[in-house]
Amino acid sequence: MYLDVTHLKEFYDLPLGRMLRVLVGSRVKMLWPEMRGQSLLGIGYAAPYLRPYLKKTNRVFAGMPAAQGVVKWPREVEVPNKAFLMEDGQLPFPDSCIDRILLVHSLEMAGQPGALLDEVYRVLSPGGRVIVIVPNRRGAWARSEVSPFGYGRPYSRPQLDNFLSNHHLSVVSREEALFVPPTNSKLVLKNARSFERLGAVAWPAFAGLLVTEAEKQIYRGIPLKANHVTRVLRPVFLPNGKTAGAQARSSCE
Repeated sequence: MYLDVTHLKEFYDLPLGRMLRVLVGSRVKMLWPEMRGQSLLGIGYAAPYLRPYLKKTNRVFAGMPAAQGVVKWPREVEVPNKAFLMEDGQLPFPDSCIDRILLVHSLEMAGQPGALLDEVYRVLSPGGRVIVIVPNRRGAWARSEVSPFGYGRPYSRPQLDNFLSNHHLSVVSREEALFVPPTNSKLVLKNARSFERLGAVAWPAFAGLLVTEAEKQIYRGIPLKANHVTRVLRPVFLPNGKTAGAQARSSCE
């Protein structure tokens, strides 16, 4: 179930939303520090995390699911709109044309997450990469409705890795984010960076979010059937020098 786009937009204008934009956005920028000459697509509500790349590449797009709704992005009047409406299993791009894809408020909300990942694979260029950000099943943020990450289906690390692998996306790096307690407390927000550094060392398994980077697999293995039997033809010697055709006709007469 997707949240309404207006609620997502309003959340990221709040102090808690701005804090998430900084903490989670730093993980994304750590994985993708450079984007010049590459195309970048955000799916879900990825706009807060796409903004730092607007000045690094002109090929930035924001796909927002129809069940969620769409708003103009970027907000500036003088900047052309880069947002568009999409369905989970239908992206308006040709095959192998996008270098990087960022999924935020997307996979855990999607009605057909498998179809969504199939489309991600289709439009990714050979060797292209995707970052998937989802709530951690073991974390506190998945159990709190203080943020949009408290909605939808949370994932464990093995579940997410297996899901990506089943859709031919090979995991290349695993990060965690949001060790801050899910609260609007001004004291916590003020010391958010300290909580983040402490949590990464003290309780990494209980991070609020899983940040996973995966690469498009170009070559796929074909599983062998264990009970496969190969039929071997044996020569048959016909008497009196008759051909097989003649022998067949004589047997029918």
